[in-house]
Amino acid sequence: MSDLQDYLNEPNRDGLVAEVRTKIDALEIDAIYYQYISITGRIMGKMIPARHWERAAREGMQTWIGGVANVVADKDGNLIGFPPNASELLALPDPETFCQLPWNKRVARVFCTVFFSREDPERPEEFLDADCRGNLRRVHDAFQQDHNDLHMRVGCEPEMLWLKPGDGEKPYYETTKPYAYHIDQFEQLEEVWLKLYEYGTAMGLDMIQADHEDAPGMVEMNFQYDDALRTSDRLTSYRQLCAQVARECGLIAVFMSKPYMSLSGNGCHHNLSLWRGGEDAVESIGRQGQPAMDDVFAYRKGGTNEIENPNHAWMPSELGRHALGGMLAHLNALVAIGSSTVNSYRRLNDTGLWAPVGAGWGLQNRSCAIRVSSPDRLEFRCVDSMVNPYLMQAALLKAMDDGIRNRIDPGEPEDRNFVDLLNAGEDIERIPTTLRDALDALAEDEVVRSALPGDLYRVYEWYKRDEWNKFIWQVSDWDVNMYLDCLP
Repeated sequence: MSDLQDYLNEPNRDGLVAEVRTKIDALEIDAIYYQYISITGRIMGKMIPARHWERAAREGMQTWIGGVANVVADKDGNLIGFPPNASELLALPDPETFCQLPWNKRVARVFCTVFFSREDPERPEEFLDADCRGNLRRVHDAFQQDHNDLHMRVGCEPEMLWLKPGDGEKPYYETTKPYAYHIDQFEQLEEVWLKLYEYGTAMGLDMIQADHEDAPGMVEMNFQYDDALRTSDRLTSYRQLCAQVARECGLIAVFMSKPYMSLSGNGCHHNLSLWRGGEDAVESIGRQGQPAMDDVFAYRKGGTNEIENPNHAWMPSELGRHALGGMLAHLNALVAIGSSTVNSYRRLNDTGLWAPVGAGWGLQNRSCAIRVSSPDRLEFRCVDSMVNPYLMQAALLKAMDDGIRNRIDPGEPEDRNFVDLLNAGEDIERIPTTLRDALDALAEDEVVRSALPGDLYRVYEWYKRDEWNKFIWQVSDWDVNMYLDCLP
């Protein structure tokens, strides 16, 4: 049996496929987006008419393998990842992710698991290792098997800006003033966040809070934490619906990490906890008319949070300390995944604006790379709005796995402000300050690289090194302003 045949023969699959057909007919769905995720977190795929659902569920969607690298060329004109004559791949829909799009109810979406094609000469019907979403599922399954059903739950904090389209003078214009937690500024974006709430709840996002942050048009909307894969899918859905809301409101949904210097950048902190037990509970939010499969509205509830220390309100448990130690031991490589663009390091270098500085951990210390933000979770802060959550969470699982296996001690928490130490000229251990340095750390870290097996690391390394090379190959306004008349 191949990976593909095992997938098709999963016990509940035929019933789920039939249930989707019932929903297609009841909701009068005409078209379905078959989605997979590229190396940078972009949503890729095709539309297939809904009348072909059973065939696509059985045979898959055929598409070119270069889609996992966004079908772009590197600085030298070569397609990144795969040559033009590389093989096709198959994307098989995961029926439990079927969901009607609330802004166009004739259309639905479904996430896919990706395989090498049936005719591939070397790896027929195997899992595509460059499929970051399928890879996260496999990494998390292995983690649970190796640690007595221990599993990770994640809550993300997706910050982004809502700006007005630019013109010949400026690329964009502000919508609000940079006042954090200011209700009046938040109210100015009422049309935006109400649509986000409406569409998000219809797609299974249990919205729990929202606020205006301290940059123009910066809104953070948080949804309930859940297991690693569902949280990644929901963050992807959130980005998709943000793009739609921007179109409807005549704005730009900006996920760029650092659009403004001297103002806060867009983070996406990952709040992590490790659990045993618990059960999925289907929430009633947004389910009028049954617009999606139950799994879209399901959240893992209950169980035992193994991070929490019953004998100390804030210090993590022994297992939590070892997981934390693993993240710190592999911190620089993790930064290459969490802060994945050249622009990410504008945020990390603009110190004093809530971005982490020091390669350490602390209790409620926001200048640290990792913060104990509550007695029951660890907040990984070296991650921004451009992150591919599937890669990030797979890498965090591998780092924590190493920490737990080898009982890595994280040391004592840091209570000093790393920004003050840096400004005072003290010698502190900083997280990487350029994409190149972070990629060098990733290249040397076998543990974190194991979260990107086979082609996944090869393509990521190629794509991101090329991004750095394109950056240093350009003359910018900064160059001109700095050097145009520097001599004599």
